[in-house]
Amino acid sequence: MLTKKLNIHFIGIGGIGVSALARYYLEKGYQVSGSDLVSSEITQALKKKGAQIFVGPHNPKYLTPGVKQLIYSPAVLPNNPELVAAKKLGIKIQTYPQALGELTKKHFTIAVAGSHGKSTVTAMIGILLKKAGLDPTVMVGTKVKEFGDSNCRVGNSKYLVIEADEHFASFLNYWPKIIVLTATEADHLDYYKNLKNYILAFKKFVSHLPKNGILIANKDEKNLYNTFSTFVKNVIWYSLKEKESERLKKIMKIPGEFNVSNALAVLAVARVLKIPDRISFKALSEYRGSWRRFQIEKIKCNEERLRYITLISDYAHHPTQIKVTLKAAREKFPKKEIWCIFQPHQYQRTYYLWNDFVKVFKEAPVNRLIITDIYDVAGREDPKIKKKVSSEKLVKAINKNAEYIPSIKKVANYLKKNLRGGEVVIVMGAGDIYSEFNKYFKRSG
Repeated sequence: MLTKKLNIHFIGIGGIGVSALARYYLEKGYQVSGSDLVSSEITQALKKKGAQIFVGPHNPKYLTPGVKQLIYSPAVLPNNPELVAAKKLGIKIQTYPQALGELTKKHFTIAVAGSHGKSTVTAMIGILLKKAGLDPTVMVGTKVKEFGDSNCRVGNSKYLVIEADEHFASFLNYWPKIIVLTATEADHLDYYKNLKNYILAFKKFVSHLPKNGILIANKDEKNLYNTFSTFVKNVIWYSLKEKESERLKKIMKIPGEFNVSNALAVLAVARVLKIPDRISFKALSEYRGSWRRFQIEKIKCNEERLRYITLISDYAHHPTQIKVTLKAAREKFPKKEIWCIFQPHQYQRTYYLWNDFVKVFKEAPVNRLIITDIYDVAGREDPKIKKKVSSEKLVKAINKNAEYIPSIKKVANYLKKNLRGGEVVIVMGAGDIYSEFNKYFKRSG
Protein backbone atom coordinates (compact mmCIF):
# COMPACT_ATOMS: atom_id res chain seq x y z
CA MET A 1 0.00 0.00 0.00
CA LEU A 2 1.26 3.47 -0.87
CA THR A 3 2.33 5.95 1.78
CA LYS A 4 2.08 9.69 1.34
CA LYS A 5 5.85 10.03 0.95
CA LEU A 6 5.98 8.07 -2.30
CA ASN A 7 5.94 9.69 -5.73
CA ILE A 8 3.38 8.90 -8.43
CA HIS A 9 4.04 9.67 -12.09
CA PHE A 10 1.23 10.05 -14.64
CA ILE A 11 1.58 9.64 -18.41
CA GLY A 12 -1.03 11.74 -20.20
CA ILE A 13 -1.60 13.87 -17.12
CA GLY A 14 -3.43 16.51 -19.18
CA GLY A 15 -6.29 14.12 -19.93
CA ILE A 16 -9.57 14.94 -18.25
CA GLY A 17 -9.74 11.60 -16.43
CA VAL A 18 -6.07 11.10 -15.55
CA SER A 19 -5.79 14.67 -14.28
CA ALA A 20 -8.68 14.12 -11.86
CA LEU A 21 -6.83 11.21 -10.26
CA ALA A 22 -3.63 13.28 -10.16
CA ARG A 23 -5.54 16.01 -8.31
CA TYR A 24 -6.88 13.42 -5.88
CA TYR A 25 -3.39 12.24 -4.95
CA LEU A 26 -2.11 15.81 -4.69
CA GLU A 27 -4.89 16.59 -2.22
CA LYS A 28 -3.97 13.46 -0.28
CA GLY A 29 -0.39 14.68 0.11
CA TYR A 30 1.43 12.56 -2.47
CA GLN A 31 4.23 13.89 -4.62
CA VAL A 32 2.91 13.93 -8.17
CA SER A 33 4.67 14.29 -11.50
CA GLY A 34 3.32 13.86 -14.99
CA SER A 35 3.97 14.24 -18.69
CA ASP A 36 1.92 15.28 -21.68
CA LEU A 37 2.63 16.21 -25.27
CA VAL A 38 1.20 19.72 -24.93
CA SER A 39 0.56 22.28 -22.21
CA SER A 40 -3.07 23.07 -21.39
CA GLU A 41 -5.30 24.73 -18.82
CA ILE A 42 -5.38 21.42 -17.01
CA THR A 43 -1.61 20.89 -16.84
CA GLN A 44 -1.07 24.49 -15.78
CA ALA A 45 -3.62 24.13 -12.98
CA LEU A 46 -1.93 20.95 -11.76
CA LYS A 47 1.42 22.71 -11.77
CA LYS A 48 -0.02 25.46 -9.55
CA LYS A 49 -1.23 22.74 -7.19
CA GLY A 50 2.32 21.42 -6.84
CA ALA A 51 2.65 18.75 -9.53
CA GLN A 52 5.87 18.53 -11.53
CA ILE A 53 4.80 18.75 -15.17
CA PHE A 54 6.86 17.72 -18.20
CA VAL A 55 5.63 18.93 -21.61
CA GLY A 56 6.81 17.55 -24.93
CA PRO A 57 7.79 14.17 -26.40
CA HIS A 58 7.66 11.41 -23.80
CA ASN A 59 11.05 10.67 -22.26
CA PRO A 60 12.32 8.11 -19.72
CA LYS A 61 14.13 10.90 -17.84
CA TYR A 62 10.75 12.16 -16.66
CA LEU A 63 10.73 9.19 -14.28
CA THR A 64 12.58 11.12 -11.60
CA PRO A 65 14.25 9.37 -8.63
CA GLY A 66 11.67 8.43 -6.04
CA VAL A 67 8.87 7.49 -8.42
CA LYS A 68 7.31 4.31 -7.03
CA GLN A 69 4.14 4.11 -9.08
CA LEU A 70 3.20 4.95 -12.66
CA ILE A 71 -0.37 5.57 -13.80
CA TYR A 72 -1.12 6.05 -17.46
CA SER A 73 -4.01 6.82 -19.80
CA PRO A 74 -5.51 3.82 -21.66
CA ALA A 75 -4.70 5.72 -24.87
CA VAL A 76 -0.94 5.42 -24.19
CA LEU A 77 0.73 2.95 -26.53
CA PRO A 78 2.78 -0.03 -25.22
CA ASN A 79 5.99 1.39 -26.72
CA ASN A 80 5.74 4.67 -24.83
CA PRO A 81 9.32 5.40 -23.60
CA GLU A 82 8.24 6.23 -20.04
CA LEU A 83 6.10 3.11 -19.80
CA VAL A 84 8.91 0.92 -21.16
CA ALA A 85 11.40 2.45 -18.69
CA ALA A 86 9.02 1.96 -15.75
CA LYS A 87 8.70 -1.75 -16.58
CA LYS A 88 12.50 -2.12 -16.63
CA LEU A 89 12.78 -0.34 -13.28
CA GLY A 90 10.17 -2.58 -11.67
CA ILE A 91 7.90 0.34 -10.81
CA LYS A 92 4.27 -0.48 -9.98
CA ILE A 93 2.28 0.22 -13.16
CA GLN A 94 -1.47 0.74 -13.55
CA THR A 95 -3.77 2.21 -16.13
CA TYR A 96 -5.93 5.09 -14.94
CA PRO A 97 -9.04 2.84 -14.79
CA GLN A 98 -7.15 0.21 -12.77
CA ALA A 99 -5.98 2.81 -10.24
CA LEU A 100 -9.45 4.33 -9.97
CA GLY A 101 -10.88 0.84 -9.70
CA GLU A 102 -8.92 0.29 -6.48
CA LEU A 103 -10.54 3.39 -4.99
CA THR A 104 -14.03 2.21 -5.96
CA LYS A 105 -13.55 -0.90 -3.82
CA LYS A 106 -12.70 1.22 -0.77
CA HIS A 107 -15.69 3.56 -1.03
CA PHE A 108 -19.45 3.58 -1.42
CA THR A 109 -19.12 4.29 -5.12
CA ILE A 110 -21.77 5.84 -7.34
CA ALA A 111 -20.77 5.39 -10.99
CA VAL A 112 -22.38 7.26 -13.87
CA ALA A 113 -22.17 5.53 -17.25
CA GLY A 114 -23.74 5.88 -20.68
CA SER A 115 -23.24 7.26 -24.17
CA HIS A 116 -24.32 10.76 -23.17
CA GLY A 117 -24.72 12.93 -20.09
CA LYS A 118 -22.09 11.27 -17.90
CA SER A 119 -20.22 14.44 -16.95
CA THR A 120 -23.35 16.49 -16.24
CA VAL A 121 -25.00 13.79 -14.12
CA THR A 122 -21.76 13.10 -12.20
CA ALA A 123 -21.28 16.81 -11.47
CA MET A 124 -24.90 17.21 -10.40
CA ILE A 125 -24.75 14.21 -8.04
CA GLY A 126 -21.48 15.45 -6.53
CA ILE A 127 -22.84 18.95 -5.94
CA LEU A 128 -26.10 17.63 -4.49
CA LEU A 129 -24.31 15.27 -2.09
CA LYS A 130 -22.03 18.12 -1.03
CA LYS A 131 -25.02 20.39 -0.31
CA ALA A 132 -26.70 17.55 1.58
CA GLY A 133 -23.67 17.37 3.90
CA LEU A 134 -22.44 13.96 2.67
CA ASP A 135 -18.97 15.33 1.78
CA PRO A 136 -18.28 13.14 -1.28
CA THR A 137 -15.14 12.64 -3.31
CA VAL A 138 -16.00 13.31 -6.95
CA MET A 139 -14.09 12.60 -10.17
CA VAL A 140 -15.71 13.95 -13.29
CA GLY A 141 -14.78 14.47 -16.94
CA THR A 142 -15.21 18.23 -16.88
CA LYS A 143 -14.33 21.21 -14.70
CA VAL A 144 -16.98 22.20 -12.16
CA LYS A 145 -17.22 25.70 -10.68
CA GLU A 146 -18.51 24.39 -7.36
CA PHE A 147 -15.34 22.30 -7.07
CA GLY A 148 -13.07 25.31 -7.61
CA ASP A 149 -13.08 24.93 -11.40
CA SER A 150 -11.67 21.45 -10.94
CA ASN A 151 -12.57 17.99 -12.21
CA CYS A 152 -11.93 16.52 -8.77
CA ARG A 153 -13.30 17.16 -5.31
CA VAL A 154 -11.76 15.30 -2.39
CA GLY A 155 -14.13 14.66 0.50
CA ASN A 156 -13.76 12.84 3.80
CA SER A 157 -16.78 10.55 3.71
CA LYS A 158 -17.33 7.05 2.34
CA TYR A 159 -18.97 8.38 -0.82
CA LEU A 160 -17.15 8.37 -4.16
CA VAL A 161 -18.92 9.67 -7.28
CA ILE A 162 -17.24 8.88 -10.59
CA GLU A 163 -17.78 9.21 -14.30
CA ALA A 164 -17.45 5.68 -15.68
CA ASP A 165 -16.12 5.79 -19.24
CA GLU A 166 -16.94 2.85 -21.51
CA HIS A 167 -14.13 3.38 -24.05
CA PHE A 168 -11.63 0.52 -23.99
CA ALA A 169 -14.15 -1.06 -21.55
CA SER A 170 -12.48 1.04 -18.84
CA PHE A 171 -15.52 0.86 -16.56
CA LEU A 172 -15.06 -2.88 -16.10
CA ASN A 173 -12.39 -1.95 -13.55
CA TYR A 174 -14.98 -0.28 -11.28
CA TRP A 175 -17.03 -1.84 -8.47
CA PRO A 176 -19.85 0.55 -7.53
CA LYS A 177 -22.82 0.20 -5.17
CA ILE A 178 -25.02 2.37 -7.43
CA ILE A 179 -24.82 2.64 -11.22
CA VAL A 180 -26.60 5.35 -13.19
CA LEU A 181 -27.13 4.48 -16.88
CA THR A 182 -28.14 7.36 -19.14
CA ALA A 183 -28.03 5.82 -22.64
CA THR A 184 -26.53 3.03 -24.72
CA GLU A 185 -26.21 4.31 -28.26
CA ALA A 186 -23.50 3.02 -30.55
CA ASP A 187 -20.17 4.76 -29.98
CA HIS A 188 -16.47 3.93 -29.86
CA LEU A 189 -17.00 1.47 -32.70
CA ASP A 190 -13.26 1.54 -33.39
CA TYR A 191 -13.07 -0.58 -30.23
CA TYR A 192 -16.46 -2.33 -30.00
CA LYS A 193 -17.09 -2.85 -33.76
CA ASN A 194 -20.88 -3.01 -33.33
CA LEU A 195 -23.77 -2.07 -31.04
CA LYS A 196 -24.15 -5.64 -29.76
CA ASN A 197 -20.63 -5.67 -28.32
CA TYR A 198 -21.13 -2.16 -26.95
CA ILE A 199 -24.25 -3.15 -25.01
CA LEU A 200 -22.61 -6.40 -23.86
CA ALA A 201 -19.90 -4.34 -22.15
CA PHE A 202 -22.57 -2.38 -20.27
CA LYS A 203 -24.20 -5.64 -19.16
CA LYS A 204 -20.84 -6.83 -17.81
CA PHE A 205 -20.40 -3.53 -15.98
CA VAL A 206 -23.86 -3.70 -14.41
CA SER A 207 -23.06 -7.25 -13.26
CA HIS A 208 -20.38 -5.68 -11.01
CA LEU A 209 -23.14 -4.45 -8.70
CA PRO A 210 -23.37 -6.36 -5.41
CA LYS A 211 -26.59 -8.19 -4.49
CA ASN A 212 -27.90 -5.10 -2.71
CA GLY A 213 -26.61 -2.76 -5.41
CA ILE A 214 -28.96 -0.53 -7.38
CA LEU A 215 -29.19 0.31 -11.07
CA ILE A 216 -30.80 3.65 -11.94
CA ALA A 217 -31.60 3.74 -15.64
CA ASN A 218 -33.27 5.90 -18.29
CA LYS A 219 -36.59 4.33 -19.30
CA ASP A 220 -36.87 6.69 -22.28
CA GLU A 221 -33.89 5.00 -23.96
CA LYS A 222 -35.18 1.90 -25.82
CA ASN A 223 -31.83 0.11 -25.85
CA LEU A 224 -31.54 0.50 -22.10
CA TYR A 225 -35.05 -0.59 -21.28
CA ASN A 226 -34.96 -3.57 -23.63
CA THR A 227 -31.62 -4.70 -22.22
CA PHE A 228 -32.02 -4.15 -18.49
CA SER A 229 -35.74 -4.44 -17.72
CA THR A 230 -35.21 -8.11 -16.80
CA PHE A 231 -31.42 -8.19 -16.33
CA VAL A 232 -31.15 -6.74 -12.81
CA LYS A 233 -33.42 -7.19 -9.82
CA ASN A 234 -32.95 -3.76 -8.23
CA VAL A 235 -33.70 -1.28 -11.00
CA ILE A 236 -35.11 2.21 -10.59
CA TRP A 237 -36.32 3.68 -13.87
CA TYR A 238 -36.55 7.41 -14.49
CA SER A 239 -38.47 9.02 -17.35
CA LEU A 240 -39.45 12.39 -18.75
CA LYS A 241 -43.05 11.23 -18.30
CA GLU A 242 -42.70 11.55 -14.53
CA LYS A 243 -44.58 14.34 -12.75
CA GLU A 244 -41.28 15.82 -11.51
CA SER A 245 -40.25 16.64 -15.11
CA GLU A 246 -42.39 19.77 -15.36
CA ARG A 247 -41.22 21.06 -12.00
CA LEU A 248 -37.57 20.55 -12.96
CA LYS A 249 -38.08 22.19 -16.34
CA LYS A 250 -39.43 25.31 -14.61
CA ILE A 251 -36.70 25.64 -11.99
CA MET A 252 -33.53 24.56 -13.83
CA LYS A 253 -31.12 27.17 -15.16
CA ILE A 254 -29.53 24.95 -17.82
CA PRO A 255 -31.60 24.44 -21.00
CA GLY A 256 -32.69 21.34 -22.85
CA GLU A 257 -35.00 18.40 -22.30
CA PHE A 258 -31.93 16.17 -22.00
CA ASN A 259 -30.86 18.10 -18.91
CA VAL A 260 -34.27 17.52 -17.33
CA SER A 261 -33.65 13.82 -17.94
CA ASN A 262 -30.20 14.16 -16.34
CA ALA A 263 -31.77 15.84 -13.31
CA LEU A 264 -34.31 13.02 -12.94
CA ALA A 265 -31.42 10.55 -12.71
CA VAL A 266 -29.82 12.66 -9.99
CA LEU A 267 -33.10 12.92 -8.11
CA ALA A 268 -33.40 9.13 -8.15
CA VAL A 269 -29.91 8.79 -6.64
CA ALA A 270 -30.75 11.33 -3.94
CA ARG A 271 -33.89 9.44 -2.97
CA VAL A 272 -31.96 6.16 -2.71
CA LEU A 273 -29.60 7.94 -0.29
CA LYS A 274 -32.64 9.35 1.58
CA ILE A 275 -31.75 12.96 0.87
CA PRO A 276 -34.87 15.11 1.36
CA ASP A 277 -36.49 16.36 -1.86
CA ARG A 278 -36.31 19.97 -0.67
CA ILE A 279 -32.50 19.76 -0.68
CA SER A 280 -32.43 17.97 -4.03
CA PHE A 281 -34.71 20.37 -5.88
CA LYS A 282 -32.87 23.37 -4.45
CA ALA A 283 -29.50 21.98 -5.53
CA LEU A 284 -30.78 21.15 -9.02
CA SER A 285 -32.34 24.60 -9.39
CA GLU A 286 -29.00 26.22 -8.54
CA TYR A 287 -26.87 24.13 -10.91
CA ARG A 288 -25.38 26.39 -13.57
CA GLY A 289 -23.62 23.85 -15.74
CA SER A 290 -20.03 22.74 -16.18
CA TRP A 291 -17.08 23.51 -18.40
CA ARG A 292 -17.84 22.97 -22.07
CA ARG A 293 -21.36 21.66 -21.32
CA PHE A 294 -23.50 24.35 -22.98
CA GLN A 295 -21.18 26.93 -21.42
CA ILE A 296 -22.41 30.40 -22.36
CA GLU A 297 -20.16 33.46 -22.56
CA LYS A 298 -20.24 36.89 -24.16
CA ILE A 299 -17.16 37.66 -26.25
CA LYS A 300 -15.84 40.25 -28.68
CA CYS A 301 -15.93 38.97 -32.23
CA ASN A 302 -14.27 42.04 -33.71
CA GLU A 303 -11.82 44.10 -31.64
CA GLU A 304 -11.97 47.22 -33.80
CA ARG A 305 -15.74 47.48 -34.16
CA LEU A 306 -16.50 46.16 -30.66
CA ARG A 307 -18.94 43.58 -31.92
CA TYR A 308 -20.18 41.07 -29.38
CA ILE A 309 -21.56 37.59 -29.81
CA THR A 310 -22.98 34.93 -27.50
CA LEU A 311 -20.54 32.02 -27.46
CA ILE A 312 -21.71 28.55 -26.47
CA SER A 313 -18.91 26.04 -25.95
CA ASP A 314 -19.99 22.41 -25.94
CA TYR A 315 -18.21 19.05 -25.86
CA ALA A 316 -20.79 17.30 -28.08
CA HIS A 317 -19.15 14.99 -30.61
CA HIS A 318 -21.69 12.19 -31.06
CA PRO A 319 -24.66 12.74 -33.43
CA THR A 320 -27.25 12.45 -30.66
CA GLN A 321 -25.36 14.88 -28.43
CA ILE A 322 -25.15 17.32 -31.33
CA LYS A 323 -28.86 16.98 -32.06
CA VAL A 324 -30.06 17.69 -28.51
CA THR A 325 -27.53 20.49 -27.96
CA LEU A 326 -28.54 22.36 -31.12
CA LYS A 327 -32.20 21.85 -30.27
CA ALA A 328 -31.60 23.32 -26.81
CA ALA A 329 -29.79 26.30 -28.34
CA ARG A 330 -32.70 27.03 -30.66
CA GLU A 331 -35.16 26.74 -27.77
CA LYS A 332 -33.11 29.16 -25.66
CA PHE A 333 -32.47 31.62 -28.52
CA PRO A 334 -35.56 31.25 -30.75
CA LYS A 335 -35.07 34.52 -32.64
CA LYS A 336 -31.27 34.68 -32.82
CA GLU A 337 -29.08 33.80 -35.77
CA ILE A 338 -27.21 30.65 -34.77
CA TRP A 339 -23.86 29.58 -36.21
CA CYS A 340 -22.38 26.17 -35.40
CA ILE A 341 -18.63 25.55 -35.69
CA PHE A 342 -18.06 21.79 -35.47
CA GLN A 343 -14.79 19.90 -35.27
CA PRO A 344 -15.38 16.17 -35.86
CA HIS A 345 -13.57 14.03 -33.30
CA GLN A 346 -11.68 11.03 -34.63
CA TYR A 347 -11.76 9.68 -38.19
CA GLN A 348 -13.15 6.35 -37.05
CA ARG A 349 -16.14 7.86 -35.22
CA THR A 350 -16.84 10.01 -38.29
CA TYR A 351 -16.66 6.93 -40.52
CA TYR A 352 -18.78 4.57 -38.41
CA LEU A 353 -21.48 7.18 -37.64
CA TRP A 354 -21.34 8.92 -41.02
CA ASN A 355 -25.04 8.62 -41.91
CA ASP A 356 -26.07 9.84 -38.45
CA PHE A 357 -23.82 12.90 -38.71
CA VAL A 358 -25.22 13.76 -42.15
CA LYS A 359 -28.84 13.37 -40.98
CA VAL A 360 -28.35 15.42 -37.81
CA PHE A 361 -26.70 18.32 -39.61
CA LYS A 362 -29.21 18.28 -42.47
CA GLU A 363 -31.97 18.76 -39.88
CA ALA A 364 -30.00 21.07 -37.54
CA PRO A 365 -31.93 24.21 -36.50
CA VAL A 366 -28.99 26.53 -37.25
CA ASN A 367 -28.52 29.33 -39.78
CA ARG A 368 -24.91 28.56 -40.63
CA LEU A 369 -22.75 25.47 -40.21
CA ILE A 370 -18.96 25.43 -40.49
CA ILE A 371 -17.04 22.16 -40.23
CA THR A 372 -13.29 22.10 -39.63
CA ASP A 373 -10.82 19.30 -40.29
CA ILE A 374 -11.31 16.12 -38.30
CA TYR A 375 -9.41 16.02 -35.00
CA ASP A 376 -6.83 13.27 -35.37
CA VAL A 377 -6.61 11.24 -32.15
CA ALA A 378 -2.98 10.11 -31.96
CA GLY A 379 -2.54 6.35 -31.76
CA ARG A 380 -6.23 5.57 -32.26
CA GLU A 381 -6.74 6.07 -35.98
CA ASP A 382 -6.89 3.45 -38.73
CA PRO A 383 -4.85 4.68 -41.75
CA LYS A 384 -7.27 2.96 -44.15
CA ILE A 385 -10.26 4.75 -42.66
CA LYS A 386 -8.45 8.10 -42.69
CA LYS A 387 -8.37 7.84 -46.48
CA LYS A 388 -12.11 7.22 -46.70
CA VAL A 389 -13.53 10.19 -44.77
CA SER A 390 -12.89 13.91 -44.52
CA SER A 391 -14.71 17.02 -43.36
CA GLU A 392 -14.84 18.24 -46.93
CA LYS A 393 -16.75 15.08 -47.94
CA LEU A 394 -19.02 15.48 -44.92
CA VAL A 395 -19.94 19.04 -45.93
CA LYS A 396 -20.75 17.90 -49.47
CA ALA A 397 -22.98 15.14 -48.10
CA ILE A 398 -24.83 17.57 -45.82
CA ASN A 399 -25.21 20.11 -48.63
CA LYS A 400 -27.28 22.59 -46.59
CA ASN A 401 -25.98 25.84 -45.10
CA ALA A 402 -22.71 23.99 -44.55
CA GLU A 403 -19.21 25.21 -45.29
CA TYR A 404 -15.82 23.55 -44.98
CA ILE A 405 -13.05 25.66 -43.44
CA PRO A 406 -10.01 23.52 -42.52
CA SER A 407 -8.41 25.27 -39.54
CA ILE A 408 -9.67 27.09 -36.45
CA LYS A 409 -7.47 30.07 -37.34
CA LYS A 410 -9.17 30.39 -40.73
CA VAL A 411 -12.56 30.00 -39.07
CA ALA A 412 -11.69 32.81 -36.65
CA ASN A 413 -10.70 35.14 -39.49
CA TYR A 414 -13.88 34.23 -41.35
CA LEU A 415 -16.04 34.98 -38.33
CA LYS A 416 -14.37 38.32 -37.67
CA LYS A 417 -15.14 39.37 -41.24
CA ASN A 418 -18.69 38.04 -41.44
CA LEU A 419 -20.33 38.29 -38.03
CA ARG A 420 -22.37 41.44 -37.60
CA GLY A 421 -22.77 41.17 -33.83
CA GLY A 422 -25.56 39.65 -31.77
CA GLU A 423 -25.29 36.14 -33.22
CA VAL A 424 -25.08 32.94 -31.19
CA VAL A 425 -21.95 30.95 -32.10
CA ILE A 426 -21.71 27.34 -30.92
CA VAL A 427 -18.16 25.94 -30.82
CA MET A 428 -18.60 22.19 -30.69
CA GLY A 429 -16.36 19.14 -30.47
CA ALA A 430 -14.17 17.04 -28.18
CA GLY A 431 -10.81 17.88 -29.75
CA ASP A 432 -8.74 21.06 -29.47
CA ILE A 433 -11.38 23.39 -30.94
CA TYR A 434 -12.00 25.09 -27.58
CA SER A 435 -8.35 25.89 -26.79
CA GLU A 436 -7.61 26.85 -30.39
CA PHE A 437 -10.67 29.10 -30.59
CA ASN A 438 -9.57 30.88 -27.42
CA LYS A 439 -6.37 32.04 -29.12
CA TYR A 440 -8.26 34.26 -31.53
CA PHE A 441 -11.06 35.75 -29.42
CA LYS A 442 -11.04 37.77 -26.22
CA ARG A 443 -13.61 37.40 -23.47
CA SER A 444 -15.72 40.46 -22.74
CA GLY A 445 -14.72 40.37 -19.10
